Amino acid sequence: MSLLAIPSPSDPFIFRFGGLQPRWYGLLLACGVLLAGWMARREFRRRRIDPDLAYSIAVWTVPFGLVGARLYHVVTDWDAFWPHHLADVVKIWEGGLGIWGAVLGGMLGTWIACRRVRLPFWRVADCIAPGLILAQALGRWGNYANQELYGHPSSLPWAVKIDPAHRYAPYQADSTFQPMFLYESIWDALMCLVLLWFTRRYWRRVPVGTIFVLYVVLYDVIRLPLETMKIDPADHFFGQRVNVWVAAGTLIVALTIFVILFRRRTAEPPPEPVEASPAVAGHVPTARPEAAIAARRASQRRRRPG
Repeated sequence: MSLLAIPSPSDPFIFRFGGLQPRWYGLLLACGVLLAGWMARREFRRRRIDPDLAYSIAVWTVPFGLVGARLYHVVTDWDAFWPHHLADVVKIWEGGLGIWGAVLGGMLGTWIACRRVRLPFWRVADCIAPGLILAQALGRWGNYANQELYGHPSSLPWAVKIDPAHRYAPYQADSTFQPMFLYESIWDALMCLVLLWFTRRYWRRVPVGTIFVLYVVLYDVIRLPLETMKIDPADHFFGQRVNVWVAAGTLIVALTIFVILFRRRTAEPPPEPVEASPAVAGHVPTARPEAAIAARRASQRRRRPG
């Protein structure tokens, strides 16, 4: 079965040229950001929002999301950094980004940007959700390039091969593991399709924020079982990884909010606003001859037979 396993990349770097050593992880993250921005622009345009504002918002969302993702990972895996590896805290190019920190940090950055450009926060969050989950699907292949985010040892045909240097201490004798990055990437891509379908059908009928909350619900559905499969070192709370409790808690809260919001949907979408036709440059409309029209109508009434 190991002959059928997914081989891992031999090098996380795209190329090495002196001090220039770009990683696949960073490239895929950058591509994910661009993809999410492109999809957000499409949603902005469809909702009659200036699509260029997506860039103004991304300037705040992306850095806050990256910082939040790294801080969350460091806090929930503090033993891996303290006290001898504190310098590794800033090495995000080697992997180690917590999705919940990315969401919370990105939401804070988006909220700040929305205040600056005067847009409703939850309306913008709904526009971002489909592109966000598709960016996550792409970013998981960065974990594959770094040979991280794998589960228990496995002999399945689609198990992923991990080099000895990237295996955790208790599993040095094993060579193939559950490809959690692949499971999540496939689920995230399917989530994107579901969110796009839901958006097209219900976005004008449900309260703002419903689409983003649905994103959280669907993501937790896969995140919860995947967290129980992880074997990397992590802090535990009541016998479970911290992220298991986070996923379970956010799933319950998000599902409750989604049910409440979805029950408030309207039966029919509101009518599309009618926009006035733009005037031709240099053209002055001719005034209606109201007096002449009134005189003609009076004359027609006098000519009618008694």
